[in-house]
Amino acid sequence: QVQLVESGGGLVQAGGSLRLSCVASGSIVRLNTMGWYRQAPGKQRELVATITSSGSTNYADSVKGRVTISRDMAKNTVYLQMNSLKPEDTAVYYCNAVLRVLFSSATDYWGQGTQVTVSS
Repeated sequence: QVQLVESGGGLVQAGGSLRLSCVASGSIVRLNTMGWYRQAPGKQRELVATITSSGSTNYADSVKGRVTISRDMAKNTVYLQMNSLKPEDTAVYYCNAVLRVLFSSATDYWGQGTQVTVSS
């Protein structure tokens, strides 16, 4: 069984910073792309950033220049460093991983989400 566990969310003032972490655990054979998505109240879930196993990154236009995604392959962990936070960044942030477990093809897995609230 695979688990993605996020941490690092919280309440921060506008202009502040937060660092989210997500650890993948379980019978993982191969961990491919990992990423972060967010969902604000009344809105659809949207991409924030992704990072491939080779280190290629992709960012939403709304966070470019303020957010950095990174990963520690040895620890099956992905990080999201968020700086210059704005009230519109307020959302539940979800970790995503495309991975393979034994005897299966690559599948999407999701964490339970961590709340990020930015006050003005």
